[in-house]
Amino acid sequence: MTRHPTAGRRRDLTVLAVEAALLAAAVAVGAVLNHRDAGLHADAAPLYATWRPHAGWGTLPAVLLAAGVVARGPHLARRLSWPRLLAAGWLATVAWTLSLALVDGWRAGLTERLTVQAEYLHEVPRVRDVPAMLAGFTERILDFRPDSWSTHTAGHPPGALLVFVGLDRIGLGGGAAAALACVLVGATVSVSVPVTLRALGAEPAARAVLPFLVLLPGAVWVGASADGIFAAVLAAGLALLARPGRWAPGVGGLLLGVALHLSYGLVLAGLLALTVLALRAADRVRALLTAGLGVAVVTAGFVGYGFWWLDGYHLVVRRYYQGWAADRPYAYWVWANLAALLLSAGPVAGPALARTLRPALAGARARLAALTRGPARTAALSPAGTAGPAVWLPLAAALTVAAADLSGLSKAEGERIWLPFAVWLLVAVARLPAGDRRWWLAGQAVTALAVNHLLWTVS
Repeated sequence: MTRHPTAGRRRDLTVLAVEAALLAAAVAVGAVLNHRDAGLHADAAPLYATWRPHAGWGTLPAVLLAAGVVARGPHLARRLSWPRLLAAGWLATVAWTLSLALVDGWRAGLTERLTVQAEYLHEVPRVRDVPAMLAGFTERILDFRPDSWSTHTAGHPPGALLVFVGLDRIGLGGGAAAALACVLVGATVSVSVPVTLRALGAEPAARAVLPFLVLLPGAVWVGASADGIFAAVLAAGLALLARPGRWAPGVGGLLLGVALHLSYGLVLAGLLALTVLALRAADRVRALLTAGLGVAVVTAGFVGYGFWWLDGYHLVVRRYYQGWAADRPYAYWVWANLAALLLSAGPVAGPALARTLRPALAGARARLAALTRGPARTAALSPAGTAGPAVWLPLAAALTVAAADLSGLSKAEGERIWLPFAVWLLVAVARLPAGDRRWWLAGQAVTALAVNHLLWTVS
């Protein structure tokens, strides 16, 4: 039975109200805890930022671009040929991210963003011998030692540092090149996510999602932080995992192996990878094996040079509690993190995700019924049941975020750290009525502009 669209919109607005209440509570409680000096270490909790209303010469371009995408984005997403759509989407994403960064100015918004002591660029001049750096990487993770790595370098596998060492080695050293690399590479998620959906047989969903990826509020942190690169590498790996062919899943596995050595948290993206494999039309077992081989090759390379991921992870947990994590109260951040995520993924995330629950349950019931009716019926049913990528991928991303949140290893800064998962939450917007999407898109743009102009964000 088809439900009346008004009922669906009423539920969407109800979820939006819940989101607003969650955000208001996180801001209010955060302000009280900061007043009591409770160790949040986030002046504008739930965001890692400070309150500083401001504007810059990126303000006007950002507003104009947002207006243009809201007005014409959904129409162009439906009408443009596929190659032109992807090119236009990437260019618009780059322009949006740069405009937001330039609200803070060229120096503060881009060139100096990655040059502070906590960032990777602080360590680049100290890396004279890459094999020696890899061999001794874990020995420098713990803090309060003369040669301890800076915060971000210590908190990630060595692949993250190698990205910026590599840029320096090819003549693209310094803050400007590093920031632009984060923007240019990070913007490719607006290509990789739609490519994944199309490869899984959901081109209409891919076209619906793309304008939302362009106006992602999380672009505030993509420009510029390395997490934009992490999101892009993961998304590209999943896109290749979804594509047909003998070699694409293997190359995707290589990229997933790289992602695993860029951020420890991306091990949780294994659920997204398995979901993509389950949604493939054919050759799932072969794709799983070739992708696994790709991950193993990258891991073996790091092991060969002396870095073992698990050793690094255990030491990072210890380093984590040598710093602010020891002060930050879990009882606040375990729910306030979700408010921060809403400001990164945007207000559309909750209503869109809520619309995936009904088809997911129906798909699960259909799968269970097929299993009880014999092998022939089971073979005829898609592994995803009656639901498709626009349902299962955002749900997998939501479960991934939940695991990261409950772990206690993401107390604060989820708006940036969870970018690799936030972009997959937005896949659920394909479930929204086409006539409503422009309004939700406007809400996304307003969220990004408000955050960037009211707060001084920190990478």
